[in-house]
Amino acid sequence: MPLNWKTGGVLLGFVFFLAVLLVKPIGVSTQFVILDAIIGNTVNAELITQTDDGAYTSTNAYLAKSNGKYAKNAANPLNYSFVFVLAMMAGAFLSAMARGGVRAEERRLPAIWRANFGDTPMKRYLVAFLGGFIVLYGARLAGGCTSGHMMSGMMQTALSGYIFAAGAFAAAIPVAMIMYGREA
Repeated sequence: MPLNWKTGGVLLGFVFFLAVLLVKPIGVSTQFVILDAIIGNTVNAELITQTDDGAYTSTNAYLAKSNGKYAKNAANPLNYSFVFVLAMMAGAFLSAMARGGVRAEERRLPAIWRANFGDTPMKRYLVAFLGGFIVLYGARLAGGCTSGHMMSGMMQTALSGYIFAAGAFAAAIPVAMIMYGREA
C-alpha cells in the first residue's frame, strides 16, 4: 500500500529535523564531486596528497578549497555524507524489494510520455539523463543541491533556500508546459 503524501511529508520533515539536530543539514550533490575525486585519485595517485601535518590537498583547485575538505573526504570516503548517499540507494532498493520489487506497470513509460513522444524508452532515458545533468550542473554551480538548498535551506529559513525553490519552480513549470502542454 502506498504511503499517504501527508504522512510521507511529515516523516520526511522529521528525518530532516533529526539530521540537522544530530549531524548536519542534508545535502548530496557534493558527493558526486567526491566520487569523481575517488575515481580520479585511483587513476592519478598524485591528485590527492596528505601533507606532513596530516592535512589533505589536491592538484585540483576545487578539491583543495576549504583547506582540502573535499580532498580529505575523497581520500577517506567512509564519512557521514558519502555513506549517507550510499545508504539512500540501499534504502530505496530495500524499500522496493520489501514491497515485492518494481512492478511491470511501473517499468512502462507513462501514458503522457507515450502520447507526446512515442513508446521509445531510450529517448526517455536520454531526456532524464540530460535533465539530471543540467540540474546537477546547476546545483554545483550554486554550491548545493535541491536537498541542500531547497529542503534543508527552507527548513532552516535560509533566504537562499526560498530563492532556489522559487527559481526551480519558475523553470520547471514552463518546461513541463512546453514538453507536455496543459494535459497534466
